Amino acid sequence: MAVPRPAHGCGSGALLGRFGVLLQALLALCAFSTLMLKRFKEPKAERRPWRIWFYDTSKQAIGALFIHFANVFLSDLTEEDPCSLYLINFILDATLGMLLIWLGVKVVSWIVQHKKYTYLVFGEYGDPPQAAAWIGQCILYLLIMVFEKTVISLVLLIPGWTKLQQILLGYIPNPQLELVLVMFVVPFIVNAIMFWVVDSLIMRKYKQKDTLDINGSTETPRARRTEESQVLLSPDMDFDQSESDQDVSGLRGTSQKMKQPSYQVVI
Repeated sequence: MAVPRPAHGCGSGALLGRFGVLLQALLALCAFSTLMLKRFKEPKAERRPWRIWFYDTSKQAIGALFIHFANVFLSDLTEEDPCSLYLINFILDATLGMLLIWLGVKVVSWIVQHKKYTYLVFGEYGDPPQAAAWIGQCILYLLIMVFEKTVISLVLLIPGWTKLQQILLGYIPNPQLELVLVMFVVPFIVNAIMFWVVDSLIMRKYKQKDTLDINGSTETPRARRTEESQVLLSPDMDFDQSESDQDVSGLRGTSQKMKQPSYQVVI
């Protein structure tokens, strides 16, 4: 028996149908291509190696897949139009959820730097890069995504979303067109912006003043250059000091000779 479809909107199970899955695969390919474009837009002096780039972007991939399938699961729980409910979830993830992700990354980054858990600093994987650091950061980022989705799900329990769901896509009579808008057009535009912003948030900050080494100590580039210059110049400084001491002693002897009175013999 066929599942009845509402007068407007896609029917139950449309998000996981053949056409819906095809749109989702196309969305993933196009959205993550923006991260590759971002890498080539980076200055050559700061451009990440492919391995570091993969470590950074794969965290976003895991988080995005979790959010996506959570939205699909929550949308299929309703008897109403699942496409409009998915769109509401997505819009909340892109607005309020983006703020929660930013807050979560900032709080986690402050904690791991305060505790000097160097391998858990987002974008820092060691030299050479360690897979253990990447796994730990993936777990932290996934926990942030779980926190974000939990808050968004609680927000959806507030009354009033049903009316918005009814008018959001009610003017589109074609369910296939609605599915394309909900699962490809709108998510591609918003995901491209979100991926670009979040990647800048969790990647290694090459322009920061303080760098955190693998032992957890903080060293400024200016202090490092000063220390190197002291090491390089220390022998010359000793030599110059000895020469300057000899010059000073020579000058003192000359001045003493000049100060001695001269006597003339008058006959």
